[in-house]
Amino acid sequence: MHLENISLINFKNYAETHFSFCPDINCILGDNGSGKTNLLDAIYYLSLTKSFFHSSDAQNIRFGCDFFGLKGSFNKDGKNSSVTCKLKGNDKKEFSIEENVYERYTDHIGTFPVVMIAPNDTDMIRGSSDLRRKFFDGVLSQVDKPFLDKLLKYNRALRRRNSLLKQFGEGNYFDGDLLESYDRIVLATGEKIFNQRKELTGRFIPVFNEWYETIAGKKEIVEIIYQSDWEDPDFPVRYRKNIELDRMNRRTMLGVHKDDFEYSLNSKSLRKFGSQGQQKSLLVALKLTQFELIRESKGFKPILLLDDIFDKLDDKRIKKLMNLVNRHNFGQIFITDARPERTLSIIHDLDCEKKILYLENGILSNSQSVKVK
Repeated sequence: MHLENISLINFKNYAETHFSFCPDINCILGDNGSGKTNLLDAIYYLSLTKSFFHSSDAQNIRFGCDFFGLKGSFNKDGKNSSVTCKLKGNDKKEFSIEENVYERYTDHIGTFPVVMIAPNDTDMIRGSSDLRRKFFDGVLSQVDKPFLDKLLKYNRALRRRNSLLKQFGEGNYFDGDLLESYDRIVLATGEKIFNQRKELTGRFIPVFNEWYETIAGKKEIVEIIYQSDWEDPDFPVRYRKNIELDRMNRRTMLGVHKDDFEYSLNSKSLRKFGSQGQQKSLLVALKLTQFELIRESKGFKPILLLDDIFDKLDDKRIKKLMNLVNRHNFGQIFITDARPERTLSIIHDLDCEKKILYLENGILSNSQSVKVK
């Protein structure tokens, strides 16, 4: 599978631009602020119906404009599919494939999967548990549509339960029967989400360990420890007994929305004690494991988006990653870099087709294709 072309209208810093790509390596080069990352985000958008960086769709509209549009052509098994996204102001966005508008965005997710490695991904290691849950849920969502439906159902019930708890506190009253109607959903869907996250962790760890050793260049004991309230067999009882604490805090204090994934290296917290090099190796290994599990599930390789990755890895790790690329471990790859000479030097000897695109302020200033040697 690969993306053949994409058109952007009023998307971030792009007025109206069209790009065509090759099936192997596409290097997007230009100064900082030229639109390299925004182009990757547009590709991500057409794959996952949302931005990698912004939770609000309206934030992606070019300054001073009232709409944006994206259109791309994906080639899968020799068949082309046109995917379009349109958004005007604060209206609901319209997402379509072959001019057939989706009633639910979730029906599109996983059709043209992508894996993104970006500079702010290190927050997933050092930051809050929300980011780590989001990563693992993102893996499951691209390979298992029913999981995403369960997650959305859980989150809707949780929001309504939390809203009720807030109303109870502000109005100084309590309706146990009404709360119970949401408790049943939270518990039933929460247990299913827990089981799928636990199963994923078991599949994830062996593949992850192989990738970590490949990237880091040495064998270290790295663990991913899934932590959940549902590990307690009596959790449903404990959840219901926690109602007074929930009422006091006006939100739900227990459940899969509190789950976490702890990374440890040689039995020590990688978040607290890991070096920058170890954290970078872990990050790349996490994303390449995501790539591998999607490939296994779908039977084809997802698109790999590498944003400023050469700035984040040392020469040793870059060399190992490029060796994998040269062995055709991956499919279509997009690489951004603000230092063209560095990228051109790194990819020079790779045995695959390459396309070089130069950007200036949201405009394609030049492009060149390099065929396989």
